[in-house]
Amino acid sequence: MGNLRSVSKAIEHVAPAASVVATSDPAVIAAAGRVVFPGQGAAPDCMREIEARGLRQAIVDAARSKPFLGICMGMQVLFEHSEEGDTACLGILPGTVQRFPHEAMHDDQGNKLKVPHMGWNNVHQAAPHPLWVGIEEGARFYFVHSYFVQPTSPDVIAGFSHYPFPFTCAVASGNIFAVQFHPEKSQNDGLTLLGNFLTWNPGERDTACDMSGAACA
Repeated sequence: MGNLRSVSKAIEHVAPAASVVATSDPAVIAAAGRVVFPGQGAAPDCMREIEARGLRQAIVDAARSKPFLGICMGMQVLFEHSEEGDTACLGILPGTVQRFPHEAMHDDQGNKLKVPHMGWNNVHQAAPHPLWVGIEEGARFYFVHSYFVQPTSPDVIAGFSHYPFPFTCAVASGNIFAVQFHPEKSQNDGLTLLGNFLTWNPGERDTACDMSGAACA
């Protein structure tokens, strides 16, 4: 769904010795040490391709069992339902995906904001996490999206941005980390996040957080 090559190339850049494979083979996904689940486009198309290729269970199993990074559409379809096309999603995380509301899209001066939300925006770290190590609070990342996630529980919110209201742009739950922005298009901070993912061991969260100087709950 759109950005597989650019994500693969970004990962190869930060980890040239790693074996990076773009695949739709459930067996290859099952054998991988860690999984990146990127995507662009519309939720109905994404879910249709997942089902057509027999990937639902492979994605669910990977999200439960190994370091797992969702990017853009790969974040949205982790939730239960999307307003885009009234689409049932994977249901790995509780919550929904909603469109930016037309009536709320104005800045402080009353100027109308465009949808999709496209371009650079500040990301605020709602909770310490190993994938934030080396990334400053409020660092700017690149976004392209018309919909945003609404998690049922605030406990999974790892980051948020404003457009014009606060919206969740990063979630973390167990071995899952997922972001609405595109790290592969976000220059040094995006590459740092990808590099952190490649060395992240979810069972060692406290140690990784100590490295950043942040306190962990």
